[in-house]
Amino acid sequence: MNLLTGIFVFILGGLGLLFLALCARFYFGRRRAEQVWSAAQFPKLKDMGAVKQLSILPLIDDLTAKDGLSAESGVSYLIRADDTTILFDAGLNQAGEHPSPLLRNMEKLGVSLDQIDTVFISHLHLDHVGGMSYQSKRTFGLSGEVVNLVGKRAFLPTEMTHPSADVTVVTEPRIIAPGTASLGPISRQLFFFGWTLEQSLAINVEGKGLVLVIGCGHPTVQRIVERAKQLFDLPVYGVVGGLHFPVVDKPVQRYVGTDNWLWNPANKQTVKKTIAALKVHQPRLMALSPHDSCTWSRAAFQQAFPGAYRDVRVGELIEL
Repeated sequence: MNLLTGIFVFILGGLGLLFLALCARFYFGRRRAEQVWSAAQFPKLKDMGAVKQLSILPLIDDLTAKDGLSAESGVSYLIRADDTTILFDAGLNQAGEHPSPLLRNMEKLGVSLDQIDTVFISHLHLDHVGGMSYQSKRTFGLSGEVVNLVGKRAFLPTEMTHPSADVTVVTEPRIIAPGTASLGPISRQLFFFGWTLEQSLAINVEGKGLVLVIGCGHPTVQRIVERAKQLFDLPVYGVVGGLHFPVVDKPVQRYVGTDNWLWNPANKQTVKKTIAALKVHQPRLMALSPHDSCTWSRAAFQQAFPGAYRDVRVGELIEL
């Protein structure tokens, strides 16, 4: 066996061991996630109240509603719930720019940092915390350079820090503002990304019910809705955000970030089962983020929820 053959065999063996390690981690991680989910029992969140007005303005996503706005494969929404203004996630900023696509879009849409009192991070993935450098440091950032967030609250789903925001690590469901609550982190084991804790927002709109704002939907929207029903005796009026259905025209995402075995990636049957589960609740608003769901999935939701469905587009206000 010559030198080149030996190197090739060595590399191939290393890749095989890595794949076996990923499979073992995934197997035991999924078992752990199921055990955590089964054991999670929380009392009702009483006295949350309700908001009279709710608006959700997408600041970062794959699609834009107006020329001149930046699109990127990340998520950030500006949520106004009566007197509370929440920045939900911080986008991707893949190139590490300053000002970032998020800050540029905010300026063009007339949104200033002064208007924001709360930051809510759904989960610690680079396309939600402002980029890989922030993810690796277990923090979040709004741009390539430090943005001062003194005086602003930040609700984070796992152990994270921030140099200036008033950080609260959320470990269970909790009210964060009148009419607004975190559903608490729900765990999921992803094949490549590993153990993932994701929290979603539940906002009680007066006379309507709960609007669930979701970052990526890694725990599955079925479990997110089930957690909401466990915490509140309220109907689910709407679902806004990412549900992670890259089944056709997002080939890499079908495998990266999947919570299935690698040889059984995201598929159309999963989308159909999710639609069937959501139809039971008869939501009046269904707004799907394109950053992690393909055109086929979004078309399937549009067909299933006529009159209720809309794509999430940067600059296009969702208002109740």
